[in-house]
Amino acid sequence: MKPSSAYPLPRDYRLNVEDLRVVARGMQRPECVLALENGELLASHGGGGYSRVLTDGNVRHVLPAAGRGAQAGRAYVPNGIALAPDGRVLFADLGAGQGGIFALAADGALEYAVESIEGKPLPPSNYVTVDAGGTLWLTVSTRRQPRSEAWTPTVADGFIAVLDSDGARIVADGLGYTNEIAFSPDGRWVYVNETYAQCVSRFALLPGPALGPREVVARLGGANLPDGLTFDAHGGLWLTCIASNRLLVVRPDGEVQTVLEDTDPEHEALVAQGVQTGTLQHATMQTAGRSRLGNMSSLAFGGKDLRTAYLGCLLDDAIRAFDSPVPGLPTAHWRRTVSG
Repeated sequence: MKPSSAYPLPRDYRLNVEDLRVVARGMQRPECVLALENGELLASHGGGGYSRVLTDGNVRHVLPAAGRGAQAGRAYVPNGIALAPDGRVLFADLGAGQGGIFALAADGALEYAVESIEGKPLPPSNYVTVDAGGTLWLTVSTRRQPRSEAWTPTVADGFIAVLDSDGARIVADGLGYTNEIAFSPDGRWVYVNETYAQCVSRFALLPGPALGPREVVARLGGANLPDGLTFDAHGGLWLTCIASNRLLVVRPDGEVQTVLEDTDPEHEALVAQGVQTGTLQHATMQTAGRSRLGNMSSLAFGGKDLRTAYLGCLLDDAIRAFDSPVPGLPTAHWRRTVSG
């Protein structure tokens, strides 16, 4: 990353929880939030689909319709979501034993976008996005089941894959609990959060598409478990950390700056110990302790000037927002619209 002498985010910039405002309630596990140029928000819905926050503030939930392609008896757990060029919403299914990438239309019609890769069914899947050229990118955090076996830096079996006209294939493997990915402002790099390896890595984006060798950009510690990552327009990389409920910015020179935290010290210590010893329990990650942020999991820049930052979470029913001192980087889905 290049020197940050011109990076406009003040080094002393700091938010408090009181600076946040709730822009939508009535959500269910809004882990991933997308902001669109038309003012709408999309969020994953833990009940099996997605939530659409309209410009008038009303919330509409879209779930798979019976008999419209959904598998009978299957409980979907949408984690990362994306807006495809055709207006359907894609979601990565983080089910207990099954995964896959699904496309959900506004009328509830559901179908696989990616069911298998390299001859094997997709394990529980974490994230999905569609780049400006129409290539679908996805991540799988781990091949272990239960996934909690990979909640330690000693396990690195996650991967990044793509789907294009040549089919679905893995382009990077051996990652420490692969989570969200993001493309750098100059289009030269793919950045990825490795949640339980507690680091941010990047790969040179090569023709194909293919990825070059892995480079570590930032290392974190304690209970800072990076989940979501989003670039601002000046090259700063914003990270949302579950467990510690910290919002961090990796400045262009590599310095990691804390801009928001609402951390329960006792819970943080319990999580940090569990990660390092490989003993972290599922029940421990189903609470944020005394934090009020509900395991903050994603950030999306939106608003007419891309200076409104929206926060998704795992354990609350709300999307929160704050006014950012720097604008976000427009994403590939920014000017897309939801069909129906």
